[in-house]
Amino acid sequence: MAWIAPRVHRVDEPFAGAERPMLEGSLDWGRASLLRKCEGLTGAQLAIRACPPSSLSLLGLIRHMTDVERNWFRRRFGGQDLPALYGEDTDFTEANAATAERDWAALLAEQQAARDAAAALALDATYLSETWGAMTLRWCYSHMIAEYAGHNGHADLLRERIDGATRL
Repeated sequence: MAWIAPRVHRVDEPFAGAERPMLEGSLDWGRASLLRKCEGLTGAQLAIRACPPSSLSLLGLIRHMTDVERNWFRRRFGGQDLPALYGEDTDFTEANAATAERDWAALLAEQQAARDAAAALALDATYLSETWGAMTLRWCYSHMIAEYAGHNGHADLLRERIDGATRL
């Protein structure tokens, strides 16, 4: 039997309160939204590409966000010496139905590892980029919320193309 992406429970972020729980909650909502747009699909469906010549697929988005989570929270802000899991060009081009379950699990693990890495840091903690200069963890949360928002829009269109589902 083919693996099927499991049901995802999405919790609303806090609508009022302290800054950190609101940032964390908004990011977790975006994280869960991407997975929710994939629930109930087989690996083969997750690997369906948007339209030639694009390599964009739901599975590619899962793989891409795994490395994005790792890069920002663990490598940059956490200072951990970790390799990319997929690589800039292969996260989409090598998305394959046969690895869908493993890729799904990798994203969940990386999201938790990112939460753990960020929990030890203040929102004013900085990462010094050679290109852009000092960046705060607060900025990183905002950036990641925007990153998920953009890719969740892509995921909406991909999911609708696969099975007509909307409003996930």
